[in-house]
Amino acid sequence: MVKEILFATGNQGKAKELKEAFKQAGVDIEIKTNADLDNPPHPIESGHTFEANAKIKAHELAEFSKLPTIADDSGLMVDALQGEPGVRSERYAGEALTEAKNNAKLLAELGGVPDEKRTAKFWTTIVVSMPGEFDKDLVVSGTCSGRILAAPRGEDGFGYDPLFYIPEKEKTFAQMTTDEKNEISHRGNAVRKLLQELPAWLEQFD
Repeated sequence: MVKEILFATGNQGKAKELKEAFKQAGVDIEIKTNADLDNPPHPIESGHTFEANAKIKAHELAEFSKLPTIADDSGLMVDALQGEPGVRSERYAGEALTEAKNNAKLLAELGGVPDEKRTAKFWTTIVVSMPGEFDKDLVVSGTCSGRILAAPRGEDGFGYDPLFYIPEKEKTFAQMTTDEKNEISHRGNAVRKLLQELPAWLEQFD
């Protein structure tokens, strides 16, 4: 049985969320991150889909670490912008990214677009790869629908969270507690699917 799994990320906030989800689900596997590796590679995310980018990261880090590896790619898709920023969500305002610049560009692009047409969704795809068995990747996705506000609200979260409003909750992601956000978020939905499918997927390699 697998005892360790690598989460191909340098984001300790995301790693903490995943560790907590594994613990709550009773999955007894230790999660390592890139910080636990000696000089890990930095994959170039050149894919045109979230799945392609997640696979690039999962394959390269699985090959390097020799551990089963989880990688994810997420982004915001705005209907009025034909699905932009999509896979370029982190680099929307250019390579020297700052969240403030990305949010400012998004608001500028949506200037004059009425509330009812500012619909959007967050998307996460998670890929799990076994070294040398890349034809057997496990792939799951999760989404969350909302609307882009004309001005930010809330202090928490990261990225586009202060602009992403959930009408049913009357809050942005940045106004929610971590638990509230995980209940409905794209990442939370994808992680729940991952936890349902991971044990059976791992068994084929025993």
